[in-house]
Amino acid sequence: MSTLLPPKTREFSESSQEKKAYNLVEQFAEYLPVANDRNRLGFGLYKYLEGEGDPPAVLLKSSKLNIEGITLDELAKKISDELEKLK
Repeated sequence: MSTLLPPKTREFSESSQEKKAYNLVEQFAEYLPVANDRNRLGFGLYKYLEGEGDPPAVLLKSSKLNIEGITLDELAKKISDELEKLK
């Protein structure tokens, strides 16, 4: 039995909403040490930017993220401020 190579992944273009949402979350990596938590939050913020998801305050509470060094409310405020710059 052999192991196949993983599938190739395509990066989002720099101007796409997806890339902007994931890059925004990466700015807060010091508060979100788990990479999978950052990916889930990035996807949630992308859905919010598309008009389908919850706002950051609700998203942070419902995602059950491992947050370190900052309160949930402070992080939600910082993310909301950064989202306003993207819109």
